[in-house]
Amino acid sequence: MSISRRSLIASALPLWGAVTDPKTGMPLRPLGKTGVQVSALAFGAGSRWLMYKDRDKAHEALDRALKAGINYVDSAATYGDGQSESWIGDYLKGHKKDFFLTTKITSRKADEAMRQIERSMKNFGIAQVDLMHIHSLGSEEDVAQIEAPDGLLKVIYKMRDQKVARFVGVTSHTNPKVMAAFLDRNDLDSCQMALNIAQIGNAAPSDKAGQGLTGASGFEKTAMPVALRKKMGLTAMKVFAQEKLLGKAEPSVLLRYAMTLPVAAAVCGMPKLEYLDANIQTAKSFTPLGKEDMERLPASVSAQMRAAIDRFFENHIDC
Repeated sequence: MSISRRSLIASALPLWGAVTDPKTGMPLRPLGKTGVQVSALAFGAGSRWLMYKDRDKAHEALDRALKAGINYVDSAATYGDGQSESWIGDYLKGHKKDFFLTTKITSRKADEAMRQIERSMKNFGIAQVDLMHIHSLGSEEDVAQIEAPDGLLKVIYKMRDQKVARFVGVTSHTNPKVMAAFLDRNDLDSCQMALNIAQIGNAAPSDKAGQGLTGASGFEKTAMPVALRKKMGLTAMKVFAQEKLLGKAEPSVLLRYAMTLPVAAAVCGMPKLEYLDANIQTAKSFTPLGKEDMERLPASVSAQMRAAIDRFFENHIDC
């Protein structure tokens, strides 16, 4: 299915049923066919959250985010080797779980994945997470492991059937063609992918050498249309490309770029309270970027920078 970039941008907010939380002023969007309304800005509980180092300071940031209207919290079994999940679990000991909680599972073999999931649920101290993602889909060889009879995919489905996870999905920042094929043939509720001004799938007009990049470039044009066609929940990650795009545009503009796409939420790691406050303000005052900006910003990224970002994400491990 071919969806033009113009139609994707045009389909963003109005047709996706965005509403505003009357208590906090935070925009809420439906997470695809799940029907769940999630905040346009999601709280990334990965390496940037762990930079707070002190658990109480990390809890302060999480509490501040939740009170501001963020209701999507994104963790993973490998974030700090379980530290992120444990910090969230500690927070839940004194607070009601009134947010959408996501974790990600890395192990590809079924028995190892089950042990990882059991540890994750123990870390959280709850019986059910809202969303369980297959973490960081990579090459076709990786997919073969995941889809094998003794692979992670069957375990993920089992977790959904047994209500350990309400919904299941997959994340990737490595290869959009592999991601697109995986989404197309499997029964998933949600997905998360790298969506930023450097990874839309085409080089700047003057950078002909950048055409045909086969690394991370292309999620917006290759994998995102499949997710939309299947009405999957779609969240953006790597909005700033691990800070590599800072300087190409203001952080608020880079965030607005992702939010202008037809995504439910943009997941951001925010290692300082001032970053958290700034992103919350951007989300609450959000207006979509115009067509000119949506074309100008990607065109401002050179083929060389695209290639460098591709190479970085090809070997990047989210932990």
